[in-house]
Amino acid sequence: MSAAEPHDLRDSRAVLLALYDRAVGEVYRYLRPRCQSDTVAEDLTSETFLAAVSAVERNAVADLTTAWLIGVARHKLVDHWRRQAREERKLHAIAGGLDGESEPSWDPWDATLEGGRAQQTLASLGAHHRSALVLRYIDDLSVAAVAVELGRTPHATETLLVRARIAFRRAYETVESDDV
Repeated sequence: MSAAEPHDLRDSRAVLLALYDRAVGEVYRYLRPRCQSDTVAEDLTSETFLAAVSAVERNAVADLTTAWLIGVARHKLVDHWRRQAREERKLHAIAGGLDGESEPSWDPWDATLEGGRAQQTLASLGAHHRSALVLRYIDDLSVAAVAVELGRTPHATETLLVRARIAFRRAYETVESDDV
């Protein structure tokens, strides 16, 4: 830090450093169950704190709290899912497109799910389906809030959720209980 830096910037950096010590575990624990691996959760935790440093440098944060960091982590997670979805769309396009199967009406959210099996199933889904389901059913956001997080209209988000539930059900039926 240089002596020419404003006093409040030095204070904000000190607050962020102290917050890091208190909140890094909580941010990681928020991200880990929503990611496919420890490595991805660790990377997103790092990205969260790098974004926090950048926000402090720009003086764009009024109140540095763990809740604010969790919000940053959620945005980093959604960005990660979007990147994954773009990659998967490219691969899907190369592989030949949709299978055209009809959509069954059974809703997996009406059933009791095995935790480990459900997590494995969720991890196997495409990023766009996984992100919608996690934000809606694990983070308990409204459809409108999920739409905002994913940068979609509410109607498009409802459609995505229907398709995501169908994909989840299909994948859940193929995951063996003994595999988890």
